Amino acid sequence: MTRITLPGLIDVHVHLREPGGEHKEDYASGTAAAIGGGITCVLDMPNTTPPTTDAAQLRAKHALARRGARCDVGIFVGASTDNAETVGGLAPHACALKIYVNSTFGPLRVDDWQLLERQIANWPLTRPIVTHSEGDVLPRVLELAKRHAKPLHIAHVATRQEIETIAAAKDAGQPLTCEVTPHHLVLTRDDLPRLGPLGDVRPRLAAPDDRAALWQYLQYIDCVATDHAPHTLAEKHSANVPPGLPGLETSLPLMLTAVDDGRLSLEQLTALMATNPARIFGLAPQPDTYVEVEVGRRRQIDSTGLQTKCGWTPFAGVEVAGRVIRTVLRGRTVFDGDRVLAEPGSGRVLYGYDENEE
Repeated sequence: MTRITLPGLIDVHVHLREPGGEHKEDYASGTAAAIGGGITCVLDMPNTTPPTTDAAQLRAKHALARRGARCDVGIFVGASTDNAETVGGLAPHACALKIYVNSTFGPLRVDDWQLLERQIANWPLTRPIVTHSEGDVLPRVLELAKRHAKPLHIAHVATRQEIETIAAAKDAGQPLTCEVTPHHLVLTRDDLPRLGPLGDVRPRLAAPDDRAALWQYLQYIDCVATDHAPHTLAEKHSANVPPGLPGLETSLPLMLTAVDDGRLSLEQLTALMATNPARIFGLAPQPDTYVEVEVGRRRQIDSTGLQTKCGWTPFAGVEVAGRVIRTVLRGRTVFDGDRVLAEPGSGRVLYGYDENEE
């Protein structure tokens, strides 16, 4: 058993469900889960109800995060069918622009290619563009970004086709980054009979060969991001199963297990979960912030005691070789291995508005 200190981790892809989905998660519970998982900064996606696509909704979401967040939070704005000419003005108060090119739930899908090109062209270089672009759509999106000299970050790469497309574009010199989720690195569609609806996620769990390709092309992957997307157990077992699964509390233990197994070095883990996310999204360092972990002792992940409001994980029963024993944010212990000690509202909202503006 070895104790190791890591920098505070950054998850660049989470869905904290507020506003509109507070029964699944909110800023207080989602950031408690982050802290319990050694994550001290999260970037929150825009597909809430209502979606974060204009100044009023972005200001309102900042206010919610400021009241509830226990760790630092940045907030995405979303491209929509009617904000291509205005969304760029929100960049000073957003961590990035998210464009849903493939199917998504809600009003944020942009599948008109002329509109998509305007969204890419109009977004300023001061903040990243993140796209949900899968399969055969991906090369066309890369071509649009290349035409307008805009760097892209590709969310949740899941298949051999996608990572090979990204690797070829990077080798050709295109400015491009990407992320992969722990569940696509660990699980495949062969796990679906065991998981049932708890394994329903987008992008879908892929074939074992796709998982092997993600590890094979690891040098082309820039971030590990959870795509934390909680739903209640009642929703997951309903007739209309919503896709998505929680991941904030299991991400680091799973990646530490890869370290213990020799598939990943500590230097790679730090790059994927701290250094690269900060660089890509232009995030300032958090002073006196770190995570103490234990590596080597094997244990099974348990759904009991989770901080996420949904209260379940698809990794229940999976053996891991790592756990978080302490999280420190700006010199204060915010998780002691058993309890979250940070109060709602003690985190910081990145690129915030003045309170009087809200």
